[in-house]
Amino acid sequence: MRVAVTGTPGTGKTTATERLATELDVIHLNDAIKREGLDDGVDEDRDSVVADFEAIESWLDGRDDVLIESHLAHHFDADRVIVLRAHPETIEERLADRDESDASIAENAESEALDVILTEAVESHGTDSVYEIDTTDRSRASVAEEIEAVVDGEREPSAGTVSFVEWL
Repeated sequence: MRVAVTGTPGTGKTTATERLATELDVIHLNDAIKREGLDDGVDEDRDSVVADFEAIESWLDGRDDVLIESHLAHHFDADRVIVLRAHPETIEERLADRDESDASIAENAESEALDVILTEAVESHGTDSVYEIDTTDRSRASVAEEIEAVVDGEREPSAGTVSFVEWL
């Protein structure tokens, strides 16, 4: 089984997946991209690494029984896709705490309100494979428990159940 945990930066992907008690190997894809050189350089305007999707797909090939964590995870083959969500104001707070640029904070908060990653996940994997978890007012442990419930098949798909459009 391959599970993707994705979401806008600041939704709690890394924090939650570090608390998981699952038999799946957890791949922190952003770390692997840097460590394995799975990139096409740096976007100077955004000061961010540009992922090489073909190289990542090749690197992931044959890796089963894994949970892939990244804001890019939904772009790759997965049996289940978990989209972590958080209110845009929460995204702004969390990214400001990381000293992200004002432009990055604004872009990610807006992306969250517009359901960008959820939409991409549903387009790639269908509603029957996508699970949303709102992390806004939840503890890290409770988010990890929800992820484990999805992995264990104890939770129904839930694409389209979280909305922050009113923030716009």
